[in-house]
Amino acid sequence: MDLITINNPKSVVSEAYRTLRTNIQFSSFDKNIKTIVVTSSGPGEGKSTVSSNLSAVLSQGDNKILLIDCDMRKPKIHKIFNLSNEIGLTNLLLGEINFENAVVKIDKNLFVLPCGTRPPNPAEIIASSKMQNFIESLKEQFNYIIIDTPPILMVTDAQILSKYADGTLLVVSSGEADKNAAVKSKELLLKVDAKILGVILNKIDTSRKGYYGYYYHYYYGSDGHKKKVKEKKRGLFFKKRREIEG
Repeated sequence: MDLITINNPKSVVSEAYRTLRTNIQFSSFDKNIKTIVVTSSGPGEGKSTVSSNLSAVLSQGDNKILLIDCDMRKPKIHKIFNLSNEIGLTNLLLGEINFENAVVKIDKNLFVLPCGTRPPNPAEIIASSKMQNFIESLKEQFNYIIIDTPPILMVTDAQILSKYADGTLLVVSSGEADKNAAVKSKELLLKVDAKILGVILNKIDTSRKGYYGYYYHYYYGSDGHKKKVKEKKRGLFFKKRREIEG
């Protein structure tokens, strides 16, 4: 169920997305986070599902949200929301349509901009000043702009977009992702000075025995010493940047 936060808002996974929303909102205390890139190390890790559900829970918090499908090679956001992909971001950037005709209003606070016609030169479009200026211009209209991008190890699109986004989330599939690939993805983001908000561990098996137990994670306190924290499992595990850099 891709849109679980809408179709089953009382589920454990939906609650995990709300926890993720809270973490992002608290991150905004120190710096203004409005544009967030969501990527993964490889295909099939659930980045588009995370982008969609994160957008949904942020809009439920009475924020005006825009979700943009910037995966111009294998767009999926339109499928998740059951929308047409005939027109969208690429058509807008080419000047064929305006923003009002390209964006789709899902509800009063949630708007989706599909990818549109797949171009032969995605990297050039994403790296263009027109793309950067377009995203910058949207900050006055929306509280958060979520940008779904291709896997970072496959193409450079996520790196390019991360350079001028306010934050980046890396989605890692539990039990599927290769550890070295996840580490390499983090290195590629840091190489372009991306502001990594954290890592989302996706596809945790919520039906397995003992799921409602506890997990341990680590962070560094103000005294510089590593601390061990015991927390309940939630189905979608988010590690902040300070926790993964240790």
